[in-house]
Amino acid sequence: MTGAQRLDGRCRVVIENVQPATDCGRFPIKRVIGQSVDVEADAFTDGQDALACVLRYRHASETGWREVAMAPLGNDRWRASFQVTELGRYVYTVTAWIDGFFSWRQEFMRRGDAADIAMALQAGGELVVEAAARAAGENKLQLQQFAESLRTAKPDAGSAAALSENLASLMRRHSDRSLATDYPGLLSLWAEPAKARYSTWYEFFPRSCVEEGMHHGTFAECEKRLPYVAAMGFDVVYLPPIHPIGLTKRKGSNNAPVAAETDVGSPWAIGSADGGHKSIDPQLGTLDDFRSLVMKAHELGIDIALDIAFQCSQDHPYVHEHPEWFRRRADGSIQYAENPPKKYEDIVPFNFESGAWNELWQELLDVFLFWIGQGVHIFRVDNPHTKPFPFWEWLIGEVKRGHPETIFLAEAFTRPKIIYRLAKLGFSQSYNYFPWRNTKSELETYFAELTRTDVREYFRPNLWPNTPDILPESLQFGGRPAFMMRLVLAATLGANYGIYGPAYELMEAVPREAGAEEYLDSEKYQVRRWELDRADSLKDFIARVNRIRRENPALQQDHRLTFFAVDNENLLCYAKTTEDNAEIILVVANLDPHHTQTGWVTLSPDVLGLEARPYQMHDQLTGARYLWNGARNFVEINPWVAPAHIFKLRRRVRTEHDFDYFL
Repeated sequence: MTGAQRLDGRCRVVIENVQPATDCGRFPIKRVIGQSVDVEADAFTDGQDALACVLRYRHASETGWREVAMAPLGNDRWRASFQVTELGRYVYTVTAWIDGFFSWRQEFMRRGDAADIAMALQAGGELVVEAAARAAGENKLQLQQFAESLRTAKPDAGSAAALSENLASLMRRHSDRSLATDYPGLLSLWAEPAKARYSTWYEFFPRSCVEEGMHHGTFAECEKRLPYVAAMGFDVVYLPPIHPIGLTKRKGSNNAPVAAETDVGSPWAIGSADGGHKSIDPQLGTLDDFRSLVMKAHELGIDIALDIAFQCSQDHPYVHEHPEWFRRRADGSIQYAENPPKKYEDIVPFNFESGAWNELWQELLDVFLFWIGQGVHIFRVDNPHTKPFPFWEWLIGEVKRGHPETIFLAEAFTRPKIIYRLAKLGFSQSYNYFPWRNTKSELETYFAELTRTDVREYFRPNLWPNTPDILPESLQFGGRPAFMMRLVLAATLGANYGIYGPAYELMEAVPREAGAEEYLDSEKYQVRRWELDRADSLKDFIARVNRIRRENPALQQDHRLTFFAVDNENLLCYAKTTEDNAEIILVVANLDPHHTQTGWVTLSPDVLGLEARPYQMHDQLTGARYLWNGARNFVEINPWVAPAHIFKLRRRVRTEHDFDYFL
């Protein structure tokens, strides 16, 4: 190291292990408006000198830093918090320095010899004089007075001045930071809308919004479907692609490779002579009709989320206008999507390694900006793991820079590291492995990973028990109890969850073929007419679960999730609590959809703040109330009655009439 590169050797403080941070600050952590950020750091120095440590933060739009003093936690660990009040990017860091005055003060408190004290007061007075030179106004005058007291007063009076809390406060305010150490680099945070943290999604196909016959549905008919969705308590309606669908190699019903003349094709085969990603399938209506749908949804407290799938049919205008964006096969024909032996000839992928990649990126950014201009701020992105990571980091950053209210949901059922990387790059929420986590050990292990490790700082799971692509085995064979149970798990384990309906509430469970997760007569390839008023519909049950979510803030976050022991592997028990434990929701779910299960639940009184007295468990699903005592209590769950208890813990209080009440 040359002299020019050498750090100032007088800066003796070490700062390390600042948390939260994602990949040492390479990527931002995530919060939503109203949340606080608890920042911790290790800060220490050689010897016994006293340190001062501050958390510094600012919104990206600000030039000046805000500061919060960090409190020592012991073992050289420090902590402070700041509040997220604006959408967009924040940066934060930690600064620490040796505080000469408080180092002097802690030594002064141990001195006992009068001559020693007198000499020390002179040294302390000089430190206060230096602080006065850094101060102004009334603070400067007060410090000058304290300096005079330390240097001229008798030992008793000088000692009283030296230990004055008023002096300590002034010296903290005007501490000498000339040799301060800054944590290398800045850490960052994306502040997103509250709906990024807590949302309830419902997916349906607009073309299946038909009340009679089998004609193609329209946006006008979708508007009529919205009150039905709102009554179930959903606040996001997610629509599969609404663009024109290609004719070349169009898929038929049940994914048949050859379509009949009346087949409508897959909405993910985007593009025809009627337009592409910025156009609307004319069978659905016009752009004005779509805007009307968005406005009607807002009136009902619902946001419309659109599917963005960056792929084309062979008839997409891009294919003809920008052939350089696509690959060609050896025979000169366009390269369609394939995963041998499977062929998806109705879809052609973009070539992100094209020499014209920059123009391609700009056009795809414009797709998002176009729909944002139509009032859409939530996007479900199809298969983002098949596009380059740098592309998503750039695109999401560009969108959020101008539209920080935008929420991105990543539909990436792929390897864990890829799923997590996409979340780090900026996706607000993520699909995940919940559809395939069924046993107690699988659920406990997976959700401990999502909520108890650093994954939780950047990855927000959105739990879906089904999708148009996924009819899990548990739903194929579990009957009505399985549909109810998986919904309760999704809605209470996750603050964000969704269902693909009406297939879910009408308990669609027949696969296209044995051993497959594809639906028979899937809406991906045909129009379906649903009998929404069927007597066996789960719509009322779903509405009740969603109402419980809305009424209980403990269920509107992911981090405060704790599992508890049950002496039956078919019973899963967990709690979610608010920060202050004022609200406790305890869920006990029967994972066996076929049989009644019983067991003893063992709670942790210290975790839940339970006292040695009876408490009431109020089942929010059924309204039943149970009086529990201590940590160990008995449960019995018949899945055909209700597959789970969603308990709200109510503590006993005494009134002036000496009656027991539970609040």
